[in-house]
Amino acid sequence: MLKSLLFISIAPVLIISMYVYVRDKYEKEPVVSLLKALLTGVIITLPIVYIEELLMNIGPSADGIQAAIYNGFAVASFTEEGLKYLAFLLFFWRSRNFNEKFDGIVYSVFISLGFAAVENLLYVYEGGYQVGIIRAVTAVPAHALFGTVMGYHFSYARFYRERRMKQLLLAFLMPFMWHGLYDFLILGKREILIVFLIPVVIWFWINGLKKMKELSMASFFRNDLPSNVHHTENKHDEV
Repeated sequence: MLKSLLFISIAPVLIISMYVYVRDKYEKEPVVSLLKALLTGVIITLPIVYIEELLMNIGPSADGIQAAIYNGFAVASFTEEGLKYLAFLLFFWRSRNFNEKFDGIVYSVFISLGFAAVENLLYVYEGGYQVGIIRAVTAVPAHALFGTVMGYHFSYARFYRERRMKQLLLAFLMPFMWHGLYDFLILGKREILIVFLIPVVIWFWINGLKKMKELSMASFFRNDLPSNVHHTENKHDEV
């Protein structure tokens, strides 16, 4: 039974990580770097749990819209996306392997998946198979999509110095808003909010996949790009 719960907890993380690895088709990241990103996501789980517990203790005690907003945005989204953001800055922003735009998405998603793996294990071992199946198609992909939008803006900050401050701000603000909205719609426990959740999640997927495609097509390592395009793009490749 424990092995089955472990499998259903980790399987969505493995599937999504393999998908992102395959999408990074022009210049793949070293496996060691990807494992480092996953491990980084695992490690930040501990401070996240501690900070979230502190914030929950000082927040609204009753259920309701106010509590849903607070817990969705201030507790879950701010803490989780904030720690992922700091982890990216500390360990991957200046990495020599961060040498094309799609890499921002790769590292950010892998950090997110490392955290999602631990979070998923905790929820599934407490709630069982049904929770595992629901989270496999909701929470785990959601974390990957939050990572996608964070990495997208980190990439533009990395390779376009004139946009750096704005893009660094968006690298936190956009996943914070996405994550907070997602959690609020669930925690609000209102039928109308659940109805809105479906199109919001669909929009997350469309937007996230579009961002992946955009940065993949903009790879410096594409052989079908004209040489003048490579030259123009690489002029911005400065930390």
